[in-house]
Amino acid sequence: MRILAAVGFGFIAINACATSPAQLQSPRQIIEGLERQSWVAWQQHDGAFYQHFLSDDHVEVHRTGPANKAQVVPFVASGACTVASYTLGDMSFVQFSPDSAALTYRAEQDTTCGAARAPSPTWVTSGYVFRDGRWQNSIYVQTPISDAH
Repeated sequence: MRILAAVGFGFIAINACATSPAQLQSPRQIIEGLERQSWVAWQQHDGAFYQHFLSDDHVEVHRTGPANKAQVVPFVASGACTVASYTLGDMSFVQFSPDSAALTYRAEQDTTCGAARAPSPTWVTSGYVFRDGRWQNSIYVQTPISDAH
Protein backbone atom coordinates (compact mmCIF):
# COMPACT_ATOMS: atom_id res chain seq x y z
CA MET A 1 0.00 0.00 0.00
CA ARG A 2 1.24 3.50 -0.77
CA ILE A 3 0.20 6.51 1.25
CA LEU A 4 0.48 10.09 0.04
CA ALA A 5 1.75 12.41 2.72
CA ALA A 6 1.44 16.18 2.56
CA VAL A 7 4.79 17.97 2.68
CA GLY A 8 4.54 21.74 2.41
CA PHE A 9 2.41 22.35 -0.68
CA GLY A 10 3.19 19.00 -2.38
CA PHE A 11 2.77 15.30 -1.76
CA ILE A 12 5.30 12.49 -1.51
CA ALA A 13 4.62 8.78 -1.74
CA ILE A 14 5.53 6.68 1.25
CA ASN A 15 5.65 2.89 1.16
CA ALA A 16 3.52 1.72 4.05
CA CYS A 17 3.69 -2.01 3.43
CA ALA A 18 3.73 -3.97 6.64
CA THR A 19 6.46 -6.55 6.93
CA SER A 20 5.16 -9.96 7.91
CA PRO A 21 7.05 -11.99 10.53
CA ALA A 22 7.96 -14.55 7.81
CA GLN A 23 9.75 -11.80 5.87
CA LEU A 24 11.93 -11.12 8.90
CA GLN A 25 13.07 -14.73 9.19
CA SER A 26 15.93 -16.30 7.28
CA PRO A 27 15.28 -19.36 5.08
CA ARG A 28 17.00 -21.43 7.78
CA GLN A 29 14.64 -20.18 10.49
CA ILE A 30 11.58 -20.75 8.31
CA ILE A 31 12.63 -24.26 7.27
CA GLU A 32 13.65 -25.34 10.77
CA GLY A 33 10.29 -24.05 12.03
CA LEU A 34 8.42 -25.99 9.35
CA GLU A 35 10.37 -29.14 10.18
CA ARG A 36 9.50 -28.86 13.86
CA GLN A 37 5.85 -28.16 13.00
CA SER A 38 5.80 -31.30 10.84
CA TRP A 39 6.69 -33.44 13.86
CA VAL A 40 3.88 -31.86 15.89
CA ALA A 41 1.51 -32.50 12.98
CA TRP A 42 2.75 -36.11 12.70
CA GLN A 43 2.03 -36.66 16.39
CA GLN A 44 -1.42 -35.04 16.09
CA HIS A 45 -2.41 -36.84 12.84
CA ASP A 46 -2.79 -33.46 11.08
CA GLY A 47 -3.17 -34.43 7.43
CA ALA A 48 -4.22 -30.87 6.51
CA PHE A 49 -0.80 -29.59 7.60
CA TYR A 50 0.91 -32.18 5.40
CA GLN A 51 -1.35 -31.36 2.44
CA HIS A 52 0.04 -27.81 2.48
CA PHE A 53 3.55 -28.66 3.74
CA LEU A 54 4.51 -31.24 1.09
CA SER A 55 5.33 -30.34 -2.51
CA ASP A 56 3.12 -32.00 -5.12
CA ASP A 57 6.14 -34.04 -6.29
CA HIS A 58 7.19 -35.00 -2.73
CA VAL A 59 9.16 -38.22 -2.22
CA GLU A 60 9.51 -39.94 1.14
CA VAL A 61 11.69 -42.95 1.91
CA HIS A 62 11.39 -45.14 5.00
CA ARG A 63 12.33 -48.73 5.76
CA THR A 64 9.11 -49.82 4.04
CA GLY A 65 10.12 -48.07 0.79
CA PRO A 66 9.21 -44.90 -1.08
CA ALA A 67 5.93 -42.98 -0.84
CA ASN A 68 4.50 -39.87 -2.50
CA LYS A 69 2.30 -37.02 -1.27
CA ALA A 70 -0.91 -38.84 -2.25
CA GLN A 71 0.13 -41.71 0.04
CA VAL A 72 1.68 -39.72 2.91
CA VAL A 73 -1.17 -37.26 3.60
CA PRO A 74 -3.93 -39.83 4.21
CA PHE A 75 -1.54 -42.08 6.13
CA VAL A 76 -0.65 -39.28 8.55
CA ALA A 77 -4.33 -38.38 8.96
CA SER A 78 -5.39 -42.02 9.48
CA GLY A 79 -3.98 -42.27 12.99
CA ALA A 80 -2.37 -45.60 12.08
CA CYS A 81 0.68 -44.56 14.10
CA THR A 82 0.82 -43.39 17.69
CA VAL A 83 3.66 -41.01 18.51
CA ALA A 84 4.12 -41.15 22.28
CA SER A 85 7.17 -38.87 22.22
CA TYR A 86 10.03 -37.61 20.06
CA THR A 87 13.19 -35.55 20.31
CA LEU A 88 14.99 -33.74 17.54
CA GLY A 89 18.72 -33.08 17.63
CA ASP A 90 20.56 -30.02 16.37
CA MET A 91 19.71 -29.33 12.76
CA SER A 92 22.36 -28.82 10.12
CA PHE A 93 21.22 -26.51 7.30
CA VAL A 94 22.53 -26.11 3.77
CA GLN A 95 21.02 -23.86 1.12
CA PHE A 96 21.94 -25.08 -2.36
CA SER A 97 20.32 -22.19 -4.24
CA PRO A 98 17.78 -19.45 -3.54
CA ASP A 99 15.01 -22.03 -3.99
CA SER A 100 16.44 -25.26 -2.54
CA ALA A 101 17.74 -26.28 0.87
CA ALA A 102 18.07 -29.27 3.19
CA LEU A 103 18.19 -30.11 6.86
CA THR A 104 19.91 -33.07 8.46
CA TYR A 105 19.52 -34.08 12.08
CA ARG A 106 19.18 -36.96 14.50
CA ALA A 107 15.67 -37.87 15.60
CA GLU A 108 14.44 -40.24 18.27
CA GLN A 109 10.83 -41.28 18.56
CA ASP A 110 8.65 -43.63 20.54
CA THR A 111 6.23 -44.39 17.72
CA THR A 112 4.14 -47.48 17.08
CA CYS A 113 2.35 -48.23 13.81
CA GLY A 114 0.08 -51.17 14.48
CA ALA A 115 2.30 -53.74 16.19
CA ALA A 116 5.52 -52.38 14.65
CA ARG A 117 7.76 -49.83 16.33
CA ALA A 118 9.23 -47.09 14.17
CA PRO A 119 13.02 -47.23 13.94
CA SER A 120 14.76 -45.01 16.45
CA PRO A 121 17.14 -43.32 16.50
CA THR A 122 17.44 -42.21 12.88
CA TRP A 123 19.31 -39.67 10.80
CA VAL A 124 16.84 -37.47 8.96
CA THR A 125 17.44 -35.77 5.63
CA SER A 126 14.66 -33.33 4.76
CA GLY A 127 14.79 -31.34 1.51
CA TYR A 128 12.89 -28.17 0.65
CA VAL A 129 12.04 -26.20 -2.47
CA PHE A 130 10.75 -22.63 -2.64
CA ARG A 131 7.67 -22.60 -4.89
CA ASP A 132 4.50 -20.56 -5.08
CA GLY A 133 5.90 -18.08 -2.58
CA ARG A 134 6.62 -20.59 0.19
CA TRP A 135 9.01 -23.32 1.30
CA GLN A 136 7.67 -26.84 0.65
CA ASN A 137 9.06 -30.19 1.73
CA SER A 138 10.13 -32.12 -1.38
CA ILE A 139 11.98 -35.12 0.05
CA TYR A 140 12.17 -36.80 3.42
CA VAL A 141 14.42 -39.74 4.26
CA GLN A 142 15.00 -41.53 7.55
CA THR A 143 18.12 -43.67 7.91
CA PRO A 144 18.19 -45.90 10.99
CA ILE A 145 21.29 -45.51 13.14
CA SER A 146 22.96 -48.84 13.81
CA ASP A 147 23.70 -49.99 17.34
CA ALA A 148 27.41 -49.55 16.58
CA HIS A 149 27.05 -45.74 16.72
